[in-house]
Amino acid sequence: MEPDLFTAAAEDRQEKDPTGSPLAVRMRPRTLDEVVGQQHLLKPGSPLRRLVGEGASGPAGPSSVILWGPPGTGKTTLAYVVSKATNKRFVELSAITAGVKEVRAVIDGARRASGGYGQETVLFLDEIHRFSKAQQDSLLPAVENRWVTLIAATTENPYFSVISPLLSRSLLLTLEPLTDDDIRDLLHRALTDERGLKSALTLPEDTANHLQRIAGGDARRALTALEAAAGAALDKGETEVTLATLEETVDRAAVKYDRDGDQHYDIASALIKSIRGSDVDAALHYLARMIEAGEDPRFIARRLMISASEDIGLADPTALPVAVAAAQAVAMIGFPEAALTLSHATIALALAPKSNAATTAIGAALDDVRKGLSGPVPPHLRDSHYKGANKLGHGKGYTYPHDLPEGIAEQQYAPDALKDRAYYEPTRHGAEARYADAVEWTRKHLGRKRS
Repeated sequence: MEPDLFTAAAEDRQEKDPTGSPLAVRMRPRTLDEVVGQQHLLKPGSPLRRLVGEGASGPAGPSSVILWGPPGTGKTTLAYVVSKATNKRFVELSAITAGVKEVRAVIDGARRASGGYGQETVLFLDEIHRFSKAQQDSLLPAVENRWVTLIAATTENPYFSVISPLLSRSLLLTLEPLTDDDIRDLLHRALTDERGLKSALTLPEDTANHLQRIAGGDARRALTALEAAAGAALDKGETEVTLATLEETVDRAAVKYDRDGDQHYDIASALIKSIRGSDVDAALHYLARMIEAGEDPRFIARRLMISASEDIGLADPTALPVAVAAAQAVAMIGFPEAALTLSHATIALALAPKSNAATTAIGAALDDVRKGLSGPVPPHLRDSHYKGANKLGHGKGYTYPHDLPEGIAEQQYAPDALKDRAYYEPTRHGAEARYADAVEWTRKHLGRKRS
């Protein structure tokens, strides 16, 4: 609803004395140029800049927009900036507390303001995914006729949570999690800005690293943790926010892990070796350390896919599909839910029977090729489909295996220099036992001798 006298007085008092507000509120950008991150949405002529009146003249007015992104990426902040920068009437509703009655009241007010004063209305609707279909339907006439310009915010996929007619009448803008550099910029600004901590404290590198990991791309989380730690440091009479103070305040230990250094590779190595050794508990420990340290989940998923082929192979042919499915899921959902997917795959791989026979087989084959052991393709295997091939003897003497009762023909496939070479030596572990039987049977029926 539009602010009443009490709300307006509270906002005025907050502007005059901001110290009573949370740090995240005090550090909200006042203009689009102060917004950290989301630069792909803030280019000249973008829908958000047109909403605040930049380049919005002419017959093409600003479009309604739906802001979709995870918490702490700036959806409410962008709406707040628009409310401060625009010369339009700005009304804010939350789908948690508002209903059709409140929406209709805003629309009626917008029509009166437009007809009586020529003033346009911007409606910010937070948590739109909480609105039912009927409640979202009530917005359609106002958006369709541009009685209001809608800014709707959601953390849920709008293709599932917002009705199609409303989506088709709005521009969908996707917000990305803030980068590490964005979080660092935000922390530095909060430390030095007059609205923030006014340079009362410094932030050592190890503390900044831990804050960055805690944030997980969420600006609000980063500033909330910084404010709590800064308050504790000032109470102690300290001049810097130490890592120990931050750990005590947020009750979250800092993980010793450098994503670009030794820890990155050492812990990744320990994860894979624990899976190879079938120690599911150790594997989960190292996985948890990587997750807690903010490791890229796609990197972890890639390592699991490699492990599935390198250390499990045909002892459990389902291991690779599980790892690939996990990688695809991780790419689609991201953290924090991706932790469950990575746990699923890690447990499956650690408890699977192990075989490196596929690894050693291709290694041995590559070794022979690199040594020059190759030779020409046997004539009966060469392509015989082109004109003149028969004259060269290509395909002559080839036996089609499907014509035989057992589906296998005793004939040579490998070049002469390698005709009895055996690369694949299956184990009797898990499902690979059946491949061991198959290899023994087929080599016998091919007339192969062991070399």
